[in-house]
Amino acid sequence: MRKTLIAVMLGQLLLVTGCSQSDEANETTANTAAKAPAATPDTTANTAQQNPLFSTSQLQYQAPDFSAIKTEHFQPALEAGIAAQMAEVLAIAEQTDAPTFANTIEALERSGALLSRASAVFYNLSGSNSNEEFRRIQREMAPKMAAHTDNIHLNAKLFNRIDSLYQQREQLTLTKEEVRLIEVYHQRFVLAGAQLTDEQKVQIRALNEEESTLTNEFQQRLLKLTKENAVLVADVKQLDGLSDTAIRNAAKDAADAGHEGQYLLNLTNTTRQPVLAQLNNRELRQQIWLASSTRGLSGDNETTSLVARLAQLRAQKAALLGYENWATYRLAPQMAKAPSAVFDMFGSMVPAVVKNTEKEAAAIQAMITKTGGDFELQPWDWAYYAEKVRKAEFDLDENSLKPYFEFNRVLEDGVFFTLNQLYGVTFKPRPDLPVYHPDVKAWEMFDADGSSMAIFYGDYFAREGKRGGAWMSSFVRQSELLNQKPVVVNVMNIQKAPDGEPTFVSYDQVTTMFHELGHGTHGMFSKVKYPSLSGTAVSRDFVEFPSTFEEDWAGHPTVLANYAKHYQTGEPLPADMLEKLLNSRSFNMGFDTLEYMSAALLDLEWHSLKADAPQQNVAEFEAAALAKHGVNLTAVPPRYRSTYFAHAFPGGYSASYYAYMWSEILAADAFAYVQTQGGLNREIGMKFRNAIREVGNSVPPMEAYENFRGQQPTTDGLLKRRGLL
Repeated sequence: MRKTLIAVMLGQLLLVTGCSQSDEANETTANTAAKAPAATPDTTANTAQQNPLFSTSQLQYQAPDFSAIKTEHFQPALEAGIAAQMAEVLAIAEQTDAPTFANTIEALERSGALLSRASAVFYNLSGSNSNEEFRRIQREMAPKMAAHTDNIHLNAKLFNRIDSLYQQREQLTLTKEEVRLIEVYHQRFVLAGAQLTDEQKVQIRALNEEESTLTNEFQQRLLKLTKENAVLVADVKQLDGLSDTAIRNAAKDAADAGHEGQYLLNLTNTTRQPVLAQLNNRELRQQIWLASSTRGLSGDNETTSLVARLAQLRAQKAALLGYENWATYRLAPQMAKAPSAVFDMFGSMVPAVVKNTEKEAAAIQAMITKTGGDFELQPWDWAYYAEKVRKAEFDLDENSLKPYFEFNRVLEDGVFFTLNQLYGVTFKPRPDLPVYHPDVKAWEMFDADGSSMAIFYGDYFAREGKRGGAWMSSFVRQSELLNQKPVVVNVMNIQKAPDGEPTFVSYDQVTTMFHELGHGTHGMFSKVKYPSLSGTAVSRDFVEFPSTFEEDWAGHPTVLANYAKHYQTGEPLPADMLEKLLNSRSFNMGFDTLEYMSAALLDLEWHSLKADAPQQNVAEFEAAALAKHGVNLTAVPPRYRSTYFAHAFPGGYSASYYAYMWSEILAADAFAYVQTQGGLNREIGMKFRNAIREVGNSVPPMEAYENFRGQQPTTDGLLKRRGLL
């Protein structure tokens, strides 16, 4: 998803349905709730007149009324939501009736409506439309949210009720989905510390509060670093190689930042920067790469101290919960089950990947020499000279492709077209629905029979206040229990063209658009009863499978022919260029795979530290970790260095960044299977929709996969997909 802190926080809020605590901790919970009284119906009604978050939106499918919601509405709604849910949870925990599925599990699923509603809007906007007031609210709410989650998860009476149901789940008259929900609840509460002693619960609370505070601080520093490390260029001659549109965008960004007459090159949140493939000025390329790769190492917004402490406290928390390290703890509920499985997966691939990457490096070094360069290949040279090698090998110029990849046509005739062909759905613009920024668009999704299914928002363009990357999240999660249909958003950071000009996207951005709406339809196709099991509420190493599966349709000949058309003439991408594009898809895949694997291994090594390990020197730890696994190629640094590794530290992917490749194994195997079943057609698409996209977490992931595929996956499809076979 390219999934984020927002999705994780929302997941936690929607799953704060269980706990385990002692009587002492239970008293703490009761005292906390007493200090913040729940809103009574009258109070809520009165407040709703002034604060729209206090009542259910009257827009279709409870879509947020962004025209009425103001920044000052969030904190009161969040705080009242915490108090209201705490009162609901205590009523469930303290009841004298014997525990049943209805009075315990289902009651918890119904709890927290106000908090879920307010947090869904707030945490989405804090990532896509942030400002200083949003950041202040985040800082103040982070420890309160952590305490609230603990107050539920560590409630002894509540956990005893859940545990009682768990122990007798096979004897009760329950549906398969209800049994699954009990099992998911029980596991999450145990992992949250439900079985700890009173003394240990005090410790886990302190660690959770500190982690929440530090991850929030990390995220806020990253936002500042993105602005702080942008590269300002005074002379337009230095931008030789960039398109006229890119130069005008840089001039506009500089003017918006108060640097009229100059040019601002903003950074994405990865080590590699797209602009490095075009700039002819090697010194400027080096400057940009250093600005990217050294983020967070020093200064007021340094993140090295946060990295070191987060790794340490997570190790301490894992030990408290009975695990060797944080990676072991985190992978226990995942498909991988243990870090050893992931290390084995990467270890088996490293030799082939490194060999492939070294071949690519040799070809690039030869190109440097051929074009008159007298220097050794460096990280800031790779993308620039790789593009020259690509042109030489495939006679393919990325810039010559762009007129055929106009944004709106890619979205409508590419992504929407594919979803229609596979799953029968169509998208109708909904300009009547309010949005939170002028660049955001809304659509309604309809099934093949004309029935309405969901509301979809697209927020595709970069702007100040939006964090880097791409992700999907939900404003409303699907649930038959709550009679909720999904309201979903995709967010990206495409550079929008100046007013009146078409916006072109690279082929990488094309595949990302497919990927993110793969996540989106995972949420929008959901057909489960309970919100905690709906949509993308699946394991980390399964959630990227449906979205990665969707990526490969971007290069399917039928799909490409439908959207890859010249923006002015409508002429399709010439056959020779199409063939070159398809043939070049595995180009530079050694680099792509190695930079990803290096980051994933770095994440696992940080989170394999034991509780008694001292805080680490970040630079020294990184160097040792990369050398340990034989992935320390100077010209191919990790996709993310620790100091701006948003997935692993402030985000929800700690010890889980491996999940992209784990999921890719499933995706590549599934896509290869689909091609044996006729490829792009409704029959196989509906089989995938029914078996994978509709079931959420109501079916164990591997069982869901086998229901679709008929067998477990192999790695053959992955190696072919990446051109490594």
